[in-house]
Amino acid sequence: MGAYILRRLLLMIPTLFGIMAISFVVIQFAPGGPVERVLAQLSGQGGDAGDRLSGGGSPDAGVTANPGGGAGAETSSRYRGAQGLDPDFIKRLEVQFGFDKPPLERFLNMLWDYARFDFGQSYFRDISVLDLIIEKMPVSVSLGLWITLISYAISIPLGIRKAVKDGSAFDVWTSGVVIVGYAIPGFLFAILLMVLFAGGSFFDWFPLRGLTSENWEQLSWPARILDYFWHLTLPLTAMVLSAFATTTLLTKNSFLDEIRKQYVVTARAKGLSERRVLYGHVFRNAMLIIIAGFPGAFISAFFTGSLLIENIFSLDGLGLLGFRSVLDRDYPVVFANLYIMSLIGLFIGLVSDLTYTKIDPRIDFDRRDV
Repeated sequence: MGAYILRRLLLMIPTLFGIMAISFVVIQFAPGGPVERVLAQLSGQGGDAGDRLSGGGSPDAGVTANPGGGAGAETSSRYRGAQGLDPDFIKRLEVQFGFDKPPLERFLNMLWDYARFDFGQSYFRDISVLDLIIEKMPVSVSLGLWITLISYAISIPLGIRKAVKDGSAFDVWTSGVVIVGYAIPGFLFAILLMVLFAGGSFFDWFPLRGLTSENWEQLSWPARILDYFWHLTLPLTAMVLSAFATTTLLTKNSFLDEIRKQYVVTARAKGLSERRVLYGHVFRNAMLIIIAGFPGAFISAFFTGSLLIENIFSLDGLGLLGFRSVLDRDYPVVFANLYIMSLIGLFIGLVSDLTYTKIDPRIDFDRRDV
């Protein structure tokens, strides 16, 4: 097992390298960038963009635009919106954002910094990238944890019931509900919930944004808990619609596979009740794969569910942070977010595999042929 763990850890290095390299190349060909964003704001707002550099401070050398100069035409072919600006101003912007270096050098420097978990400063926020991610992470972790727990709480009893009633009317219509729920995009259902229950065209029962109310600090602890779940109701409902489908069908098929085995026939022949057979023998074996998949289910909900839902309900988590960072061309935040999420995903994958081996000793990755 030690050799397998070491092999998986070593494979994370080229995997991370490939993820970061592909993303870096895509960014190089994407239109726009932090320099162009500042230039666009300068052209449209008379220099307000300069105040956003370095998180609200002025540019490093106090550069100023030269609207009357003609030298800016030299840079117009490289940056849109650079006409009429002093070339020195453009160069200092490039130095400010690190674009004075070749792409390969910037990429290698980024990898070296990330290997030491040095993610630098945000381009447009007065905070380090790591502190910013740590600040936003609790919201996304909260959503991922709750959606995983709720989906398991629904999926396991429903899957067991469907296995016991396999082929019945209950099994057929619940399968239809599960499939339809899985097919409906979560963001579309979230918008529907907002229209129906968040002050749209019908009812105004739930808040439209955030995880807590503005007066949350003044509330008592029981009131804070109720307020927290009041804000979570619509986001979790939108996310849980499709989250429990896979686990439900997996639970059903796992129980069906165990029910058809010889030890179940023997237990029934000994006169054990159906409930004793189901929960005393079948349950332990059928739930192995479900329990072992919990880490993967959590990280899946953490990754896939947060982006659109956080944006729709204005939840200040990693999904909303990543979305706004892409729009702002805040590349340190974008790449650091990608790096940390990829690293967490790779480690959770390893933890999931190790969980399988602990729960089911018959699984041994060291004995397989590779």
